Amino acid sequence: MIRALLLTALAAFLTACSGPEEGPCRNQTFESVPYLVCSFDPASDDIRLFLRDETGVPFGQFDRLSNYVAAKGGSLVFAMNAGMYHEDRRPVGLYVEEEQSEMGLVKTPGPGNFGMLPNGVFWIDGGKAGVTETLAYAQQRMDDPPRFATQSGPMLVIDGELHPVLNPDGTSIRRRNGVGVSADGRRVYFVISDAPVNFHSFARLFKDGLGVPNALYLDGAVSKVYAPALERNESGLDMGPIVGVVRETKK
Repeated sequence: MIRALLLTALAAFLTACSGPEEGPCRNQTFESVPYLVCSFDPASDDIRLFLRDETGVPFGQFDRLSNYVAAKGGSLVFAMNAGMYHEDRRPVGLYVEEEQSEMGLVKTPGPGNFGMLPNGVFWIDGGKAGVTETLAYAQQRMDDPPRFATQSGPMLVIDGELHPVLNPDGTSIRRRNGVGVSADGRRVYFVISDAPVNFHSFARLFKDGLGVPNALYLDGAVSKVYAPALERNESGLDMGPIVGVVRETKK
């Protein structure tokens, strides 16, 4: 009886000391660079891609998307720009929303970061998520399209190795954001740097700081994040694809 009481008291003490449960986002410093890292479970968190409303108008800004989600009875708890786009907000590469493809998969090299092969696809489907190199995606998923997918580039980490073109002394220094998925597929990590960083350093965060086997660069110049629990709602240039996490509003 005494032992049981002691164990109960110890458990209560540890619970009190641990404080409130940590939310999905945390600040993390890696190699002296500050990052915001937000992680979600695709089996229990409703991760979606968004581009336009029913009238065909791109959302562009987090406030517009948040209001749209609220009107549908949900709450937008996280969002981030999710891939490169043309001036009219059309995605540069593959984009799938609710199993409907707007753009096809681009498998050839091209200008800019997107064309720095290998690039890849971030996808969400049936409680699972992944980051898959483009040619592997073409073999594995083209006949079985996921619920959501966005193509971007370059890949940052490919099967546990850094993209071979990334240079430790790269001089392109800017704010960046990307996505990686854990080896077991149970955690999706959305990351944005809170200071300028080069590609190689950004990729090492995913490989060595988070330990993910595959990670994809999403963008740089327009990198923005929406994390209302942290009072972060960044604005600026209108975005194309946006990745968001939705929770049902409690009645």
